[in-house]
Amino acid sequence: MVQKKRLYHQPKKSKFSFSGPSSRLALLAVIFFIFGGIIILRMFNVQVWQHSFYKALASGQHELYQKLFPARGEIFVQDKYASDDQYCIATNHVLSLMYAIPDQVENPEEIAKKLLPYLDLDYDTVYARLSKEDDVYEPLKHKVSDVEKEIISDMDLAGIVFIEEDWRYYAEAEYFAHLTGFVGYNSEDQKQGVYGLEAYFDDELAGEQGYLKSEKDAGGRLIPVGDQLIEEAVDGDGIILTIDHNIQYFACNKLQEAVERHGANKGSVIIVNPKTGAILTMCNYPSYDPNHYEDVEDGSVFVNDAVADQYEPGSVFKIFTMAAGLDSGKIIPESTYEDTGEVKIGPYTIKNSDGKANGIQTMIDVLEKSLNTGSIHVAEQVGANSFYRYFANFGFGDYSGIDINGENSGDLSGLETGKEIYMATASFGQGLTVTPIQLLMAGAAIANQGTLMKPYLVEKTIKPDGTEIENTPQEVRQVISPSAATALSAMMVKVIDNGHAAHAAVDGYYLAGKTGTAQVSREDGNGYDQNRHKDSFIGFGPLADPQFVILVKLDEPKDVLWSASSAAPLFGEIAEYIVNYLHIPPDRN
Repeated sequence: MVQKKRLYHQPKKSKFSFSGPSSRLALLAVIFFIFGGIIILRMFNVQVWQHSFYKALASGQHELYQKLFPARGEIFVQDKYASDDQYCIATNHVLSLMYAIPDQVENPEEIAKKLLPYLDLDYDTVYARLSKEDDVYEPLKHKVSDVEKEIISDMDLAGIVFIEEDWRYYAEAEYFAHLTGFVGYNSEDQKQGVYGLEAYFDDELAGEQGYLKSEKDAGGRLIPVGDQLIEEAVDGDGIILTIDHNIQYFACNKLQEAVERHGANKGSVIIVNPKTGAILTMCNYPSYDPNHYEDVEDGSVFVNDAVADQYEPGSVFKIFTMAAGLDSGKIIPESTYEDTGEVKIGPYTIKNSDGKANGIQTMIDVLEKSLNTGSIHVAEQVGANSFYRYFANFGFGDYSGIDINGENSGDLSGLETGKEIYMATASFGQGLTVTPIQLLMAGAAIANQGTLMKPYLVEKTIKPDGTEIENTPQEVRQVISPSAATALSAMMVKVIDNGHAAHAAVDGYYLAGKTGTAQVSREDGNGYDQNRHKDSFIGFGPLADPQFVILVKLDEPKDVLWSASSAAPLFGEIAEYIVNYLHIPPDRN
């Protein structure tokens, strides 16, 4: 028998086996080749494809910078004495930025030591920025002076570069600081509007940053030999405010004088055109210089009290109580009540500010003598629910919607409860909080035949191509009837002619107004401090055709007891200037 041979098939050896020493070396070579290729591509991208961009920045070519980084929009105010009826309060100045290109820095330790005397950074921070790998931009200092620039340039430090950049400059800085705010830097060292209009309109003012781009092939890959294109920046919008430069300058100066004369902690002035809601003046004192905001020690000075301060307004609020009574038909100016000098509500006893009992009094007397008992009488006639609705319709307890950063809403929560004691104290401006802008606009509604307008600061926006977008007045609601507003305005004239506000008068004009002296809550939370008060005055004129409404507020004046001697005279000075400046003809003999 013939035996068959078994056939054994030997497996073939793979060409790609990594079991031997030479194979492992080959694998390492492949890995190194891959990583080396990545590094080469990265270097090629920076040094070839984007070479012109970084070379241009490194050589300080301002032309390219301007194409890539937008100019921030300017801010203007009205000025009839200027050649173009405008005055610029926020513009851009060209200064130097020093930055490093870490990829080009040869000795980070040595260069950090040389730069340290000229920087506001510590050594570790400077060294860390100079040592970053694969980095072509690390900012070191803004606003470098020409002297510093020359000294550092003479050191001939590799990788240290200067480039021109726009820097915000504020003219007549302290007069407009609470309007403009300022441009600072965020955590990523990018410019950003802070406070005021700079913050509220940051996106519009900042514009759109440009960038470089290269041609691509059909597969989406960059073509090294392709032309590089610049997507140019879009400059920011310019804005023209409703603020009148000359009224602002005069009013702010007078405010400063009043605050210092009376030893007050601070003060505010706001002026509005009651027919449109256009703000003519807005300022606070103390103020600050937004060109050097970093020097400010107390950050609270940045806050625009004209829209942010929430305070108990005091007797100035009696005009809105009277407005509710007149509009609801519960009273007329000649309605009477008996003033016994006090009103008892549960365990509480509320007295007139002068402590007197005046007997039978009209509603005109209530405003002239600023009687707390009379205000409570009106509120009781109106009723708690209606009383609250009137105050809410005047805009209290809600945002006015003014186009600036930092507005607060005030607080009517006590009135919402419907409790009699809260209604009683609210009738003469205690137990609730309002903001100056709310108080101003509510007063403007009375001057505007009962119609509440939305306040606004920006008259028009100017686009980079010159297109103008104009804001138009916006009516919020009819709060009280024209007849009620007319009757109340006449009563307010008598407050200046016959009442506590004689110092607010201007010869030749019928002006309407009301004082307010509000005690300040004790710091321990128990009642009010008899020695501290906030003084307000709101008024408008001329009576037949109101052109302006003014609110002035002084916090804790030290040398007077009543707003009749602090806020009212300040109103009179400003009102007299306005009627002359606007050439408003006298309306009384």
